[in-house]
Amino acid sequence: MLTLLPLEFRKLLGFRSARLGLLVSLLLPIVWAVAPRLSAVMGVPMTSGWHLPAVSYGIAIQTLIPLFIAVTVAELIGSEVTQGTLAPLLLRPVDRVKIILAKLGAALTYPVLLILATLIGSLIAGIPFGYGNFTGGTGLGPGMFQGVGDLSSGAAFAQVLRATLLAMAMLLPVAALALLFGVLYLNTAAAALATVAFLSIMRLLVVFPESIQKVLLTNYLNLYTWYGQDPATRMGLGASLILLLIYTMGFAAMTVYAFDRRDV
Repeated sequence: MLTLLPLEFRKLLGFRSARLGLLVSLLLPIVWAVAPRLSAVMGVPMTSGWHLPAVSYGIAIQTLIPLFIAVTVAELIGSEVTQGTLAPLLLRPVDRVKIILAKLGAALTYPVLLILATLIGSLIAGIPFGYGNFTGGTGLGPGMFQGVGDLSSGAAFAQVLRATLLAMAMLLPVAALALLFGVLYLNTAAAALATVAFLSIMRLLVVFPESIQKVLLTNYLNLYTWYGQDPATRMGLGASLILLLIYTMGFAAMTVYAFDRRDV
């Protein structure tokens, strides 16, 4: 599997959808930084470069990044089916499980790359605002943008880093889900649509009791803004991470099972 993983990773980065997703994630924060009404829309003045990661994450994660993940990860299976390279690959003396685990490994790296691209773009876009100490919050810690007083650059960086790691973790189940639908449908468009539809339907379940909401994957797609979440509909941070791990491993296990028995 270790020899297959770099190959699958190169395939992923070779997709136009993957490169487009990374490029958009990198450039969008720069757009937010020069938007004339950004402060008015956010309700707080943009006085520090440390504000940009929260703004970028808030817009991209709730809209674009799950879509990028759904399309690109689904393409790991769909493109090979379309090109007719998957069936010959399975005829070789290579374990099916190793093949799908390599694809899974590549799929799970893509959300990490998207978040890193967004972070880098945000830090570049925030240079004109400066990264010194300021009064207020980063939007990713206690008090959100209002903060709880003076904030040092070191503390602000710690909040951004923490939010970045949480954003990566919360998107891993989406990548695993997209790969699962890729195996089930063997078609990029159908798998991407199924992934987006699954997440959209799950978001609609907010009308159910709070006990059910606490185990919904979509309730944790803003985990990076931990301090801004409603305690009534979320679990503690440790339990939330465990739940995301269960989702990721569950989708991954179903993917391996389905691929091992799928007739392609």
